[in-house]
Amino acid sequence: MSRKKISTTVYITPEQNERLHLLHARTKVPVAVYIREGIDLVLKRYEHELPGQMTLEVAKTAKK
Repeated sequence: MSRKKISTTVYITPEQNERLHLLHARTKVPVAVYIREGIDLVLKRYEHELPGQMTLEVAKTAKK
């Protein structure tokens, strides 16, 4: 079952648009899927900046 999605607008460069559409043409994967995957990569990379429960490793490091 697919998760509910919300609509949003993003602005990308013409080069990004062209490359995404070339990738779509070769793989038949929707451009929106690639954009969501890119967002997930950014969120993972910066998860330390987001609020949330600390892992045990982070908590141990914070005590030092």
